[in-house]
Formats: sequence, structure tokens, C-alpha cells
Amino acid sequence: MQTIRRSESRGRASFGWLDSRHSFSFGRYYDPEHMGFGPLRVINEDRVLPGRGFDTHGHRDMEILSYVIDGGLEHQDSMGNGSVIRPGDLQRMTAGTGVRHSEYNASDTDPVHFLQIWIEPAEEGLEPGYEQRHFPVEDRSGTLKLLASPEGDGDAVRVHQDVRIYGSLLAPGEAVHHNLGADRIGWVQIVRGDVLVDGEALQAGDGLALEGAQAVELAASVDAELLFFDMAANVARH
Repeated sequence: MQTIRRSESRGRASFGWLDSRHSFSFGRYYDPEHMGFGPLRVINEDRVLPGRGFDTHGHRDMEILSYVIDGGLEHQDSMGNGSVIRPGDLQRMTAGTGVRHSEYNASDTDPVHFLQIWIEPAEEGLEPGYEQRHFPVEDRSGTLKLLASPEGDGDAVRVHQDVRIYGSLLAPGEAVHHNLGADRIGWVQIVRGDVLVDGEALQAGDGLALEGAQAVELAASVDAELLFFDMAANVARH
């Protein structure tokens, strides 16, 4: 079964310096029909004006990933980490027993455009942790490149849940394929461009939930970028 979450149907928060689109309920946006999908709890598409950002705030018991589309996102946290996340980077912060952090546009002249992704971990009370990896364009072009996994295998970042996240850059006419197992669910998030998923047309900002064992084809009609989440259908927290 496939269920489309169109970009224009997402929740929205606008604060002047921030324009945010919520695929799932978040903050003041509440929709009981869209509370998450499996362990995937948040996909926020954020645009932040130059020199602005999120002041220091706290999280716990969540895997928080940042994926920058354009610009640079400056990160500081209570674990002592500081970095700038740029296109091609994936950052993972395990909030666990509690962590505080801030996120600011690293530029005083250009906006930053990024996805913030929250995944519910398999266990509560984990030790806070941090990881950031860069995935060059050539590694993601014309293929589904593994960006995150429970094992952190290869050059993937580690997430504390049965979730594997793939990234892909597709040229017009290129296609990639993925097989979902019977006990797996999938989510496709279109970052930019137009993509046909088994013949269904998706555009930037659209999401697609996949349930049931199936082979999925993702084909680009223009230059496109996407994320693919392959997740356990039934997960429990301990």
C-alpha cells in the first residue's frame, strides 16, 4: 500500500526568521492522522534567515538528524561538539538521557535550508552521542547510498533503531530500485526535483509511505534528490 503526503498538505510554522513545513505533528501543529510513521516521528523542512536560528534548548530520548539542502547550519551542544553542517553532510545527535544544543544559520548573508529528522530510539536512557559524516556527490549519484543504519556500517552514521536511511541524486531518466521486506515499511522524502515512484508522480516536499513487501522503483524526470527510509514495521521501546 502507498500513501502520499503532499507538500502543500503539511503543517506550517512561520516566525519571520523561520519558515517550517511539518510532515508530521510538531509544536503547535497537531493532526491525529499524521503523528509519525513507524519509528519516524518528525520530518521538518526548515528555512532560516541569515544570522538567525534556534537558541539553546533541550531534548531527550530521541535520535535527531540534520540534513542540509542549501547553506550551512552551525551546531553547538552540551557535549562540547561544535560544527557547521553543509550539503552532503548528515549529522546524528542521540539525545538519550538529555542534551542541550543550538542551531544557527552559519551565514550572515544567505539563508539555510535543511531537513530536521527525529527517530524514536529502540531504548530510552541512552548515553548522549554525536556523529557527523560527509557523503560526496559522486557516492550518491545514480544509486541509493546508505547514510545511516543501526550498525553504522561502512561510512554510515549509527542510529539506535532498526532504520536504514539512503540518499540518492538522480539525473533525468535515471532510476534506482529497492526491495522492502515483508516486515518492513518505507518512507520516501523528495528533497528536490520530480520523481516517479512506481509511476506515481512526486515533487519536492512530497512524502510517500510504503507498507507491505514490495520492490520499489524511483525514477527522475528532472535532476532530483531524495531520502529513502527502510524501517522495521513493528518496533518497541525499552
